[in-house]
Amino acid sequence: MNQLDQALQLAQQATAYCRPNPRVGCVIVSAQGAVIGRGQTQARGQAHAEIMALRDAAARGADVAASTVYVTLEPCSHHGRTPPCCDALIAARVARVIIAQIDPNPLVAGQGIARLRAAGIAVEIATETADATTAHAARQLNIGFFQRMQHGTPWVRLKTASSLDGTSALHNGQSQWITGSAARADVQHWRARACAILTGSGTVLHDDPLLNVRLPHFAQQQLPQPLLAIVDSQLRTPPSARLFSVPQRQVLIYTVA
Repeated sequence: MNQLDQALQLAQQATAYCRPNPRVGCVIVSAQGAVIGRGQTQARGQAHAEIMALRDAAARGADVAASTVYVTLEPCSHHGRTPPCCDALIAARVARVIIAQIDPNPLVAGQGIARLRAAGIAVEIATETADATTAHAARQLNIGFFQRMQHGTPWVRLKTASSLDGTSALHNGQSQWITGSAARADVQHWRARACAILTGSGTVLHDDPLLNVRLPHFAQQQLPQPLLAIVDSQLRTPPSARLFSVPQRQVLIYTVA
């Protein structure tokens, strides 16, 4: 496994808590070839992956000067809720930065790369090398972020369960599970990757679902649930619905005046 793939694994670990920020992982390798720092994006307003990796290296007592940094997304170059990561890398005197994907955010979009190169740091981009597979994986990991930044629209995934004849429920209301346990477990992982879950009032009234992420670490770490949006033109969602019992979640009901 190469270092960019390791950085991708770290980015995946940030799935549950970094939204709406993109999932980013970072690995720092010394001039001697040893991994001396690892990190992934933290919660909104907290440290990005590069900063966490630099902190990890400092905690190990490692010198990052002349090191190579592997990161799944271009280091940011603007002041937002956190300072620019490219400035931290420049100050740390790293020698080389290898990036899986250019940041599509117009506030970055190549500017981080330009600043690193202007400081004398060599920059390689996976999309321009033989690491195209890793670059594709890095994009897919943050496909919603890329869609929002490049097109101004969300990336929508449709989840439906139906029988072979296209039926999703019985007319008598006695429906049972259509999907198996493996498919239901898979849904939990897709929910964890989402910023929001959208459903209609009919589903709420007929199924009284929780529509939450039920992965064990969500409850253990008290991680925030994806926002739940309910399309309810007649405002029929009952206050007693189970979905209101889910902690760490915001519920929005969309109706008409």
